[in-house]
Amino acid sequence: MDERKNRTFMAKATDQQRQWFIFDASGKTLGRLCSEIAKILRGKHKPTFTPHADTGDGVIILNAEKVRVTGSKEAQKVYRRYTGYPGGQIETPYRVMLQRKPTFIIEHAVKGMMPKTRLSRAQLKRLRIFKGEQHDMSAQQPISVNC
Repeated sequence: MDERKNRTFMAKATDQQRQWFIFDASGKTLGRLCSEIAKILRGKHKPTFTPHADTGDGVIILNAEKVRVTGSKEAQKVYRRYTGYPGGQIETPYRVMLQRKPTFIIEHAVKGMMPKTRLSRAQLKRLRIFKGEQHDMSAQQPISVNC
């Protein structure tokens, strides 16, 4: 029997050809958009996906301020952070966060959908989120995605 026939393919991070995808967040639902983004960042959309290797691509998101949520999340969703001091828990409602820092909403959602490892922190560095239509990533020749 030939030994080379039944070998499992393991991709190497050095052999990967990186692509960049561009998403327009206007009118898209937050969770559905972010799960698609997390899939691309990890590389699960490729047949060469390997869990321990960085096979993912880069993602550019435009119009972060136009993302929407369903149901009553707009009134009830809260972002919490802690300063480190007693009584230092700060809660920011979704509506306020959308006005102040709309890019954080998408970044926070995508980060929560990624594994909590060094590999995923490296993959998150290829996530670029922009408020509005303008971006400075034209050198990467991004591919437009309609989802």
